[in-house]
Amino acid sequence: MAETERQMVAAEEEGHRGKGHNLAVVISWMLGCVMLFPWNALLTINDYYYVVFPNDHPSRVFTIIYEPFGLGVTLIFLYFEARASTRWRVVSGFLLFTASIIFIIVVDLVSHGDGGRGAFIVMCFLIMLFGIADGIVQGGLVGELAYMHPSYMQAYTAGLAASGVVTSGLRMITKAAFGDGNFGLRKGALVFLGLAALIEIIGFLLYIFVFPRIESVRKYREKAFLQGSKAVADAVAPTVADSEKTTVQGVEYREAERKTVKQLMIETWDFNLALVLIYTLSLSIFPGFLYEDTGKHKLGSWYALVLIAMYNAADLLGRYVHLIPGLFMSSRPMILNCCWLRLAFVPAFYFTAKYADAGYMIFLCIMLGLTNGYLTVVVFIRAPRGYNSLEQNAIGNILVVFLLLGLLLGVVSGWLWLIGKGW
Repeated sequence: MAETERQMVAAEEEGHRGKGHNLAVVISWMLGCVMLFPWNALLTINDYYYVVFPNDHPSRVFTIIYEPFGLGVTLIFLYFEARASTRWRVVSGFLLFTASIIFIIVVDLVSHGDGGRGAFIVMCFLIMLFGIADGIVQGGLVGELAYMHPSYMQAYTAGLAASGVVTSGLRMITKAAFGDGNFGLRKGALVFLGLAALIEIIGFLLYIFVFPRIESVRKYREKAFLQGSKAVADAVAPTVADSEKTTVQGVEYREAERKTVKQLMIETWDFNLALVLIYTLSLSIFPGFLYEDTGKHKLGSWYALVLIAMYNAADLLGRYVHLIPGLFMSSRPMILNCCWLRLAFVPAFYFTAKYADAGYMIFLCIMLGLTNGYLTVVVFIRAPRGYNSLEQNAIGNILVVFLLLGLLLGVVSGWLWLIGKGW
């Protein structure tokens, strides 16, 4: 990064934070956790669905249904990102997540946990709704946080990882409490899904009633509105649009010119490619390979849960590493090169699963999660810097598109592990 650009980024990060900055960081973290909690909850109780649908590869099938719909809806909203209301996107996405979780509980209760082709098809439909909800809400949240203080984005991405840690921890508690039998697995899964629905409602309430009242958040939204953003118009209109106020934080603003989505996509090509590489690699291994291809060990049915918990914990830790002075990777070529180097995890996991013991596999899961978290947060913080609010919102949406593209490619790549094993 050129020295002038480095100084510009530093100045932006140390700019006026406004009252309630720390509260905004906490809420951003919680919104990230809430956004991904339903999906992580479903992944974490896959040990139950492998009992209910033993021949249908649920971890792989659910994921390959989820990702295309998430990507497709995000692409649609990328086209309308300058006009679509962020508040409407986030609220409707959280409500759709909540409704989908409740219907999954209903399907299990109606089928008495016995599975069957009909129940599996309905489950796949509900997973599709999960993907649609993700596509609606995630681009809106990332686009909004992209023009706010960088620590909000860091907290949000850390919350995404924290949802995996929380779900893994809770799943271990319910598994220990209810046992490994079919009845215990089912009871624990239903408790887990009910908790996920409750957490989604809490996230909805936080975004509607707490987040907008924080002064620093309000100032950033007002700034974006005065630069011409229509995405926040319904959130700030009562306080700005109907008044004669033309300044925010003592600085006068007017509608800003902005680059097109195509121009921004080209300018951030390396960040976009980095996200594709990060998540193609991670999702080709997590969670399908960890559930199906790591063999049998002394931990039995706990083994996959331990591996996933180690990955999630390391992913969360990786999203805080850059806060250590000197460990923020600002060089764009270096970021991309590190993403290419992660491809070495593929042969490492293959040979470890085939020849090594559980300790080496746990270590690899930790390293996979650590690098995933660190590189993700660096890209999300670094990419929007140096643009105006309208362009930062667009870049946030672009980043989510390429993240989901990486997830989809990773899910498809995960099926390659089944070559030679039959369906």
